[in-house]
Amino acid sequence: MDRHAAHNRPMSVVVMGVSGSGKSTVGKLLAERLGWHYQEGDALHPPENVAKMSSGTPLTDTDRIPWLHKIAGRIDAWRRSDESGVITCSALKRAYRDIIIGDRPDVGLIHLKGSRELIGQRLAARKGHFMPAALLDNQFAALQEPAAEERAITVDIGAAPAEIVDEIVRRLAARG
Repeated sequence: MDRHAAHNRPMSVVVMGVSGSGKSTVGKLLAERLGWHYQEGDALHPPENVAKMSSGTPLTDTDRIPWLHKIAGRIDAWRRSDESGVITCSALKRAYRDIIIGDRPDVGLIHLKGSRELIGQRLAARKGHFMPAALLDNQFAALQEPAAEERAITVDIGAAPAEIVDEIVRRLAARG
């Protein structure tokens, strides 16, 4: 599939959800399927944020602002280059999405949604990630699901990653 197969023009999508919802797995697969750039949003966190989360301390809005601007900067670089990309970001609050998506009409939002129980099981089984499972309750408490005007594509995470990507590609193409 070519780089614009799901859409007629270059675009970016933000794959959002709480930790353990499958953002990295789905985001990488989606980017590969579409032939788009991929950016792991967590890789843009400053070291002090990673250290804070690794210690089990939730980030504050103040901690997140520079990170969110880095994510927006990556999206804007793709836009300036007339390229398409997929980036992952928890994007839990509307205010965060306003920074990373804002008034960019060529940036879509993919919300990976799942139950606290399923995501908790996934986090408990995950090894080598800086986000401890203990912070999951904090993430669910902070989560503001996308409002209708955000035009998010919400996908249940109960299916296999390839099936989730199939659904996202189908729904992106329908928006064409």
